[in-house]
Amino acid sequence: MKKRLFYIILILLLFPITMEAQCSMCRAVLETESTQTAAKGINDGIMYLMIFPYILMGGVAYFVWRAFKKSDESSS
Repeated sequence: MKKRLFYIILILLLFPITMEAQCSMCRAVLETESTQTAAKGINDGIMYLMIFPYILMGGVAYFVWRAFKKSDESSS
């Protein structure tokens, strides 16, 4: 089970999917620019802002899982 999860995470990290995360208003304004450098910057900023909630939720889930695991070991 742990090997399988490790391989899944490894594959997801090695083969990232390129996404464009913009609202329709930002996209409409940024498409009018000829060089598209601002659009790439906005996309990168949105993606960086999306990472932190997932990291926080993953940390909370890990600590909850660890607490349940400790309580199971102490009751056995």
